[in-house]
Amino acid sequence: MRSPVSVIAVALIAMVGAGAGCGRNEQNAPAAAAKPEAAPVAPGIISIAPGSPQLAQIRVEAVKTLDVPTDEVVAPGRVGINPSHSSRVLLPVPGRIASVLARLGDAVEENQPLESPDADGAIGSYRQAEVAERQAQATLVKAEADFQRASDLYEHRAVAQKDLIGAQNDLAQARAAVEAARTSLAQASRRLELLGLRPTDSKPRIVVRAPIGGKVLELNVAPGEYRNDTTAPLMTIANLSTVWMTSEVPETAIRLIRPGERVVITLLAYPGETFAGRVARMADALDPQTRTLKVYVEMANPQGRFRPEMFGTIRHAGALRSLPVIPRSAVVQEYGRAVVFVERAPGQFERRDITLGSAAGSSLPVLTGVQAGDRVVVDGAILLKDR
Repeated sequence: MRSPVSVIAVALIAMVGAGAGCGRNEQNAPAAAAKPEAAPVAPGIISIAPGSPQLAQIRVEAVKTLDVPTDEVVAPGRVGINPSHSSRVLLPVPGRIASVLARLGDAVEENQPLESPDADGAIGSYRQAEVAERQAQATLVKAEADFQRASDLYEHRAVAQKDLIGAQNDLAQARAAVEAARTSLAQASRRLELLGLRPTDSKPRIVVRAPIGGKVLELNVAPGEYRNDTTAPLMTIANLSTVWMTSEVPETAIRLIRPGERVVITLLAYPGETFAGRVARMADALDPQTRTLKVYVEMANPQGRFRPEMFGTIRHAGALRSLPVIPRSAVVQEYGRAVVFVERAPGQFERRDITLGSAAGSSLPVLTGVQAGDRVVVDGAILLKDR
């Protein structure tokens, strides 16, 4: 059996210990109350601590508005020759090619000599017409004399009336033959004049000259060839100071483009550059297979940079509409969706799905998701993607 003194001592020690503990809690209470509590974060908000190095890599800008096209024509195209500035050189008469004075790729001027074929046929035709005219003239002289003699004899009743009528018909036919011969001779003479020949030339040659100035794009003739087909082109010359961009515009976008309107052109040969063109003409019918309409865009080519058969794209904007725009760097793709991060407070960002319109230069118009004045992350958005 324990003594009462021992029990009292244990009780006193317990009371002292409890008092000491209460004193320490009272002293530490202010320190515990001074410790800040973390601010609550709303659902869907990404929070980054103020001193985090990641926060220093994030740049935020306010969303601006810009007038951008609501619709736009974008179609592939190919550079071609302007048909009004090209010509196919033909042989004026059959003959042998004596010499070719231009080579493939040469720049030629209008009326510059290109080749020289023989021209015996043209002079021969002139001489034949000349002989035929002389013969017709001689026949006319004889017919006039016969008619005069028949008239005198008929006055003295020495011949019958039918003889007089026959002489009169012969005279009329002779006069018609002379007119026809003179016409043929005049045509042969004009032909020699056009060919630059004279009837007295003993070894005639025709100098074929360039109908327009430009470059020789095709050459289909060589010296020594005999050409009988005057419809086959000898060479093709094109003036490439202007070229045409031929494009196939979809049926759904025809309403957005008209002749005379300006378009923007990009070419595979010159990445990063844009060029201006004007719609010269549009086809009257659609292609039944592709359901597209051919559009011809004229481009100035003073430096000769645009060459036939180059590939590119034409762009033409429709009506303008004021929309919020953001830089391309602000958009992050998540599971096939376009996403931006909007700053709600310093260090707090909200993930938002957006709907984008057609690109307007370096900016992207936003149809839904953000408004003008919203502050979005334009640099460092990838740091927030997986948080």
